[in-house]
This record gives sequence, structure tokens and C-alpha cells, in this order.
Amino acid sequence: MSDQAKLTVIGAAPEAAGDPQSAARAVREMFTSIAPRYDLLNHVLSFNVDRLWWRRAARAFSSVLARPDTRVLDLCCGTGDMTFALHRRVTNSAATILGVDFSHAMLQRASQKSVGTSLSWVEADALNLPFPDAHFDLVTAAFGFRNLANYDAGLREIARILRPGGECGILDFGEPRGLIGRVYRIYFKRVLPGIGTMISGVRGPYAYLPASVERFPQPAELLERMRVAGFREASWTPYTFGIAGLYRGKK
Repeated sequence: MSDQAKLTVIGAAPEAAGDPQSAARAVREMFTSIAPRYDLLNHVLSFNVDRLWWRRAARAFSSVLARPDTRVLDLCCGTGDMTFALHRRVTNSAATILGVDFSHAMLQRASQKSVGTSLSWVEADALNLPFPDAHFDLVTAAFGFRNLANYDAGLREIARILRPGGECGILDFGEPRGLIGRVYRIYFKRVLPGIGTMISGVRGPYAYLPASVERFPQPAELLERMRVAGFREASWTPYTFGIAGLYRGKK
């Protein structure tokens, strides 16, 4: 049996979604519904720590961003905060940075925020990207990879579009342990959904968020999935006691 066959295929599973297609559709609808308040809610619900996570993740790829003519793709970019963090660390005007998301409403917000910059936005499905093989030097995904309907297919698609030696960075939520973990889970599962629903006026997305994090593979499992998909030097660096963390790998 191959390594891939040993791993059960898993992905996002919003309530009432019975297959990958309906799961993807439900995720798109959820993010479209909260797009107008998405940035505000991210900052409020994370106490602005999300800004530090994006900056730290972008800094981890400074060497790639400093290369002449580097090509960077920020996958599941939402309104573009990770894309902007990457853009701020680019040192060469010939660099290309694209943000990709399948929510038109999210990309509209990103486009409004990026007026006057060289950033570009593409509406596309992360599991079927409109780019040739071996095209990018770096592919990132910040708090969006967890929402893919098939994590393994997502990793394979990232590997496909990366050049040999290209790097992957997945920034996403984790589940901290110990006393901090217990306190955080009370906030994340009981307080956060209520605040998110109150501010956004939409219940579904903020009830889905804790469930999606609980379903997401633990670091050791996701690192194994990355290795099976073709990544070497796979690693995970926890941020803020493990509330979030950066997964890295090289094609």
C-alpha cells in the first residue's frame, strides 16, 4: 500500500455538506456572506495578533522574496492581508505577487485595498489552479488552506505549480495544549462565535470556524501529508503558544 493510500482523505466539512463539491460551495457562500466585515472581525477576534502572524510568516520567506524576478502566489488570499505582508518584504521591483481566492466578494475587497500597488488578484479554485507546472518560487496560504475540500489535493496542486526547490508556507490555526489551551478553547468555541455572529450578522461562519480547526490535522499528520505530496524539509513552527503555526516545505 502506498503512503498516500494509508492517509484518509479529509478536507473541510461544513454542516450539511455531504461531498467535496457541496463543501466547497458552502465555504464560498460563507466567506461571501462575511466579506464586508471580514477584516474588522479578524482583528477584533484575534486582538490584532493576526497582524503579527502575517508579518512573521512573510519574514520567514525573506530570502525567496529577495530574489530577482521571484514569482509568489498567495493562495486562499481572502481580502489580501497575507499578500500585503509578502509585498512589503519584496526588495525587487521585478517580483510578481498574485493573490488567489474563489470568493469574488473577498477579491473585490482585496482589489479596493491594493489600489496603487503592483498586486494582482485572480479568482480561481485552489484545487484547480489556472497556472502552468513549475511556475512559482513561493506559494503561501494563510488561514485558508484549512477550508479546502481535500487537503491532499491542495498540497499536490501547490507542489505542481512550484518550481523545483520552490517553497510552500501554510499559516493556520492550531490547538494549544495545557492551561493556555483550555482557556483558549473556552474563548474559541464559546465566546468567539457569539462575537463574530453579532458583528457580522451571520451565524454560520463563526460556528463553523472552531469545528474546522478541530477537524484540521495535527501538525505531525499534516507534515506527513506534505511529505507524501512531494515536499522535503517539512517543518512546523508554532506561533503564540500554538494558537497558530507555520508549516513549511520545499518541493
